[in-house]
Amino acid sequence: MSSSENDPDAASAAVKPRAPAQAKDQTDRELIALLQANARESTANLARKLGVARTTVVARLARLEAEGVLVGYTAKLGSDAADRGVQAFVGITVQPKAGREVVKRLSGLPELRQLASVSGEFDYMALLRADSTMRLDALLDEIGEIDGVIKTTSSVVLALRVDRSA
Repeated sequence: MSSSENDPDAASAAVKPRAPAQAKDQTDRELIALLQANARESTANLARKLGVARTTVVARLARLEAEGVLVGYTAKLGSDAADRGVQAFVGITVQPKAGREVVKRLSGLPELRQLASVSGEFDYMALLRADSTMRLDALLDEIGEIDGVIKTTSSVVLALRVDRSA
């Protein structure tokens, strides 16, 4: 036997998950916010906006990447308003023990952008994107007809005020 097999504390330490990486201070948080607004911002501009040296920004970016706080940089694709269609958040309440089958059926909808299990009034919260309000209406009917779905409550997105998703 190895020493960790004899020592329960050593064994539990070996399987402890790493704490989630977090920004260390206000400058880190401000740097992250600037990158979320524009991931292509130059380090010189970031430094100017933060009031620190460019080398400080470079070092902080390297540390945040190494610690897993920043895991990538991305580009968002723009589209014309006509291409955006309509989005809606849909709260879904399901019968006990029906969740797995409902999730399976919802996953088959190409208009489903996100699905989260949530606490509170609903069991799931879905984000749908449809080409038109007519298609959204048909989707809501489809979801309501899934075996195990008790009720849905929809909120159509009128305007996106902040978008930090990739």
